[in-house]
Amino acid sequence: MSTEKRVLAFDFGASSGRAIMGIFDGETIRLEEIHRFENIPVKMCGTLYWDLPRLFHEVKTGLVKAAQSGGFDSLAVDTWGVDFGLIGRDGHLLELPIHYRDSRTEGMLDEAFSRFGRERFYKITGNQFMEINTVFQLMSLKKNRPQLLKSAETLLLMPDLFGYLLTGKKRAELSIASTTQMLNAVNKSWSETVLGALGLPRRILPEIAMPATILGELSEDICKELDIPAAKVVTVCGHDTQCAAAAAPTEDEDFIFVSCGTWSLFGTETDEPIISEVSERLNITNEIGFGGKTTFLKNIIGLWLIQESRRQFKREGKELSFADLEKLALECEPFACFIDPDAPVFVPAGNIPERVREYCKKTGQTVPETEGQIMRCIYESLALKYRMAFDEIKECTGKSYGTIHLMGGGAKDGLLCQMTANACNCTVAAGPIEATAFGNIAMQLIADGAIPDLKAARKIIAASGSVKMFMPESPNEWEKAYESYRTIIR
Repeated sequence: MSTEKRVLAFDFGASSGRAIMGIFDGETIRLEEIHRFENIPVKMCGTLYWDLPRLFHEVKTGLVKAAQSGGFDSLAVDTWGVDFGLIGRDGHLLELPIHYRDSRTEGMLDEAFSRFGRERFYKITGNQFMEINTVFQLMSLKKNRPQLLKSAETLLLMPDLFGYLLTGKKRAELSIASTTQMLNAVNKSWSETVLGALGLPRRILPEIAMPATILGELSEDICKELDIPAAKVVTVCGHDTQCAAAAAPTEDEDFIFVSCGTWSLFGTETDEPIISEVSERLNITNEIGFGGKTTFLKNIIGLWLIQESRRQFKREGKELSFADLEKLALECEPFACFIDPDAPVFVPAGNIPERVREYCKKTGQTVPETEGQIMRCIYESLALKYRMAFDEIKECTGKSYGTIHLMGGGAKDGLLCQMTANACNCTVAAGPIEATAFGNIAMQLIADGAIPDLKAARKIIAASGSVKMFMPESPNEWEKAYESYRTIIR
């Protein structure tokens, strides 16, 4: 009789999604991709929405394919942070979830600070201030569409929304709740102080659930519709960053990780939140990970700049692969110009290459003209932004780190990995590429009792995935570039 455990991870990124089967034989986890699909938002009447019906259709497709490929014992969902759906009193979704890149939160940060002091706000939540955060989305609703907010019975963040659609159960998983800027970072509960100061309704926020617990079972309606057997739905760390952090293939107590996809989440793991004058000034966030750990990190725009530039080149009739873009970048002069990847101008979709040119022109730098020059600028700027985050985290923790674990889709990008090693003057361990899926799957196995704890899970993941090492090169040249970079973006 087989002792294998088969669990299914649905991992949603900001640009694509995948259903991945994890097959655990007691020693290693083997991944099998069951289904992959694009995650393309839709703009209607001036508002940018997530195409939830299409995404849920893809989930159903993944369930059918997984059932046909050998079945599964459980499933779980992780997604990007901050976005949500509102459920009405009749149990139906009131409208499609709105994309964090929508413009509705413009000005909400300043409005929040006029009601609630920035220092006190950060002291309670420990979150990096970004206008995309859930709390500012809700402020926009309260100001501009109060009737919608009044009609809502429950707010469900994206992984919890998928969990509800699959089981009918409403919960707020802890890690995803910690992205909202409405959670008390110390006692890990919704902050009545923050909600009261901003006039936001506590009644719509559901009970908080811990990761690696059972949410429920697939609903009878879904099982009947898809002709699949019932299966457990597990609450894992709903925020994909926390799944990736859990999958860091290390036994070190102190380490740096980068969950590198559309966004780059650059940080470390701590026993308690770090909330200080320095961390507030540097705008570093505290999120809650698995086992009560805190991930102390910076949110940095990541592969989005490369992905969106490629889309623009395609609109211009230039079919360039990511490998082509990497090759073009390598052919260009180094350190000719830099951007701040997190400048607000780079957040919306559109013509990123032109915005790079405009940024460089406004800052008195050489203006990149060719595709290769633009890519070189983006690659180097990302690596140097990582260096800045690296220095800031070391300043706050007082610790040194020997290795940066760069995981996720960015681990496939050898140029970015090498430049990160160069900029940070630190060894980069690239992989696993499917770190988020590994973390999701490991937590399902912990919930099942097949793996005892996170320490054991990390050993198993290290034995299951491949890691490529990148050693720093040309440290003096990169140090000079970093000094120039800091002058330009500050």
